Amino acid sequence: MKNRKKHWLWNIVIVLTLMVVVIAFMAHYKNWIKIENNQFKILSGVYYKTINFTDVNAVEMVEKIPSLERINGFSVSETEKGIFKDSVYNTDVYIFVDKLSKHKVKVTYKDSLQLFFNVSDSLETEKMYTMFSHKIDSLSSLK
Repeated sequence: MKNRKKHWLWNIVIVLTLMVVVIAFMAHYKNWIKIENNQFKILSGVYYKTINFTDVNAVEMVEKIPSLERINGFSVSETEKGIFKDSVYNTDVYIFVDKLSKHKVKVTYKDSLQLFFNVSDSLETEKMYTMFSHKIDSLSSLK
């Protein structure tokens, strides 16, 4: 009888562990992007960033991310997410990349801060770049 209780406990531990792994995977498997008012919000698991369009200095499409030091985050296959350190400017760089082999949108804001992102669908990434460019152009024409 005592052995049965131990097996039952281990079964619960295994099921709970699997549930946590599935929830973590679902939270990180893609970037969740929301645009409201004059803000760009991006979320992937525990990593979240909000940028005001008025703070953006430049937006461009890039093929590669520069060499950076990881503060915290992860890389799995073609996914790269987290907070990195730019040793040149000594600033944090946020990276939300679903596919490393695809082009990424590089957003420079508040003069030297950077954010790189893309989504698995390269056409959707292109749309995000175009939207960002139009927003920046329209805001700069108002100044």
